[in-house]
Amino acid sequence: MDAASAVPDHDVRRLIPRTDVLLREPRLAEAAQRLGAPVVKAAVREAQRLARAGRLAPEGVADEAVALLPDSACGLRAVINATGVLLHTNLGRAPLSDTARRAVCEAAGPTDVELDLATGVRARRGRTALRALHDRVPAAGAVHVVNNGAAALVLAATALAADKEIVVSRGEMVEIGDGFRLPDLLVSTGARLREVGTTNRTTVDDYAAAVGPDTGFVLKVHPSNFLITGFTRAAEVAELARLDVPVVVDIGSGLLAPHPLLPDEPDAETQLRAGASLVTASGDKLLGGPQCGLVLGDEDLVRALARHPLARALRVDKLTLAALEATLAGPPTPTAAGLTADPADLRARADKLAAALGADGVDVRVVESDATVGGGGAPGVTLPSAALSLPEPFAAALRTGRVPVVGRLEAGRCLLDLRAVPPEDDERLGAAVRAAAKR
Repeated sequence: MDAASAVPDHDVRRLIPRTDVLLREPRLAEAAQRLGAPVVKAAVREAQRLARAGRLAPEGVADEAVALLPDSACGLRAVINATGVLLHTNLGRAPLSDTARRAVCEAAGPTDVELDLATGVRARRGRTALRALHDRVPAAGAVHVVNNGAAALVLAATALAADKEIVVSRGEMVEIGDGFRLPDLLVSTGARLREVGTTNRTTVDDYAAAVGPDTGFVLKVHPSNFLITGFTRAAEVAELARLDVPVVVDIGSGLLAPHPLLPDEPDAETQLRAGASLVTASGDKLLGGPQCGLVLGDEDLVRALARHPLARALRVDKLTLAALEATLAGPPTPTAAGLTADPADLRARADKLAAALGADGVDVRVVESDATVGGGGAPGVTLPSAALSLPEPFAAALRTGRVPVVGRLEAGRCLLDLRAVPPEDDERLGAAVRAAAKR
């Protein structure tokens, strides 16, 4: 006796539509073209399983399969960042601007990334993006782009200091996140580290005493994710520039010019004008662009890095180049908007959301909040903000909702900080809270 004949004639499981029938249903057939057949089949089988378990009526299988379909074929899910951290590493750091997103879509097909359309011959890869970067940092003799900030520093160490010494302060031997430590990164290039000074005080004389024939360059690293306060001293770039060796400055956060809200955050333009030979930085932090590493500085040194064999392994793709150029040349980024948001406007948005949610019976109140830059930038800087305060169980319900919302837990409450939430997402945020309240 086969499995089908073992099921009584009156069993409703016989009414569950077959897989081939469901896959021909117009909505699911269209989804297979958009998402791929395996994704749609998985949704169909899950809906059939629910029906077999008695949790779903047979006539609802098609609707349930459609409801189970993801928004895209990609496993990554878009979330609303309500953590109060503008550049949250776990959430992909800087969100791209609408202009940059459109540029990525336009670059997804064949492009002239390495072709001069006027002459029909090969051209410099990413030339328009590099020009846009150069225009934003006039003090740079030349610029280059690699796949992230750590790669920029690795390329500099490999090209300029392999089998040589890198002179660096003990107070700047940092861990850059997820267990990756700067000393390990630099030593992997074949360079030797010459540590000078102490954790809290390093003078230009400490560097000068260590510089010699084996010095590849002096490295100055901005300790972007911690602060040392009290009895401290650090040599300035202008002092180090008087030494007869290249000075490489890793500013980390990608700030290209001074920002009035971040007076202690180093920027590329100022460091180069102070005498830095090279500046390295990340593109997905305060710049507000895609993940990439920026190299700016002396024309001969940048050219040497760009022509090094390792540069080929570290180069960025056309999508990154498109997003970077659009970020540099386009309107203010979401990161810039979040950084400069008026606390009074944030409070007004929170009050409006809370009033609407409260009218629907949600236990919500508005509280003052301290937001941060995050992403290894501007340590110690707090940004006054406003947040929705909800019962603690909302945190998990919001994270696992149809539109995931990530907040933070504080004093037994779930806080949804609005500083990193664009105003146009307020309606979606409110809908997500209402949905979570019903779970």
